[in-house]
Amino acid sequence: MSVVTRIQRRSRLSTLVDQPGGISAGVGLARARANLQAMEGEAREIVAQRIADLAAIPAPQDGVLTGEGLEEVYRGSAAVIDAAGPFALEDLCTAAAGLCDLADGSGVSDWRVIAVHIQALRLLLALPEDAVAEREQILLNLEDVRRRKLPPVDQPAG
Repeated sequence: MSVVTRIQRRSRLSTLVDQPGGISAGVGLARARANLQAMEGEAREIVAQRIADLAAIPAPQDGVLTGEGLEEVYRGSAAVIDAAGPFALEDLCTAAAGLCDLADGSGVSDWRVIAVHIQALRLLLALPEDAVAEREQILLNLEDVRRRKLPPVDQPAG
C-alpha cells in the first residue's frame, strides 16, 4: 500500500503579507479618505454638468419621451451615479437611480415625471449638507411618484 504525501506550497500573497513594511489598514483608509476629499469638488462639478445635460434634453412636443430620449436620460442619470457614488452623496445617487428606473424601458416615458426628477437632482445638489430633513422629504416624494408611475414588479411565488 502506498501513502500519498501532500506538500503544501506557500502562496506568494501569504509570503508578502508576512513581510514587514507597508501601512496599517487604518492609515490606508485615512489616506484614501483624504484623497477622496481632495477630489470631491471636482466630482460635484461633474455631477452639476451631468444634471445640466439632463435638463438640456428638449421636452417632446407630445409630452412622451421615446427611444433615444429615454436612453439619453438613462445615460445621464447613470453618469450622475458614477460621479457621486464614491463621495457619499447617497441622496443624489438614490434620486438618479430612480430616474434610471423610469427610463430603463419600463414603459414610463411621461416627460413631466422625468422633468420632476431632474429638478429634484438640481435641488439636492444645491441644498446645504445639513438640510437632512429636506433631502429625506424630496426622496420620499420621488419614491411616491415612482411607485405610482412604474408598473408593479411581479413577486415570485413563495
